[in-house]
Amino acid sequence: MGTRMSSGGPSPRRYAPELKERAVRMVFDAFEADGAEQFGTITRIARQLDIVPESLRSWVRQAQVDKGKRPGVTSEERKRIVELERELREVRRANEILKAAAGFFARELDPRLPR
Repeated sequence: MGTRMSSGGPSPRRYAPELKERAVRMVFDAFEADGAEQFGTITRIARQLDIVPESLRSWVRQAQVDKGKRPGVTSEERKRIVELERELREVRRANEILKAAAGFFARELDPRLPR
């Protein structure tokens, strides 16, 4: 039933984005339709779609954060944080290279410094 994308090996299951969106939409529709209890609804829909219930529960929580219905870091904010962390690593690496180069040239130009 559920379309999983495998990355090989015993890593966690990967689900297609379309399946995630559909599953979350189904949960929200069920919440609105019968004001159903979340835990039971999520478990039932997860079983219908052959999804691990905790994965669906996590997606629903994140969707609630993204919609402003629950406090937390939105998907867009999380993506921006990841980008900034990657950029920071690159800047730190470049800074180390520049420090090493500055030290090298300082020793080359100043005969008093050890080589």
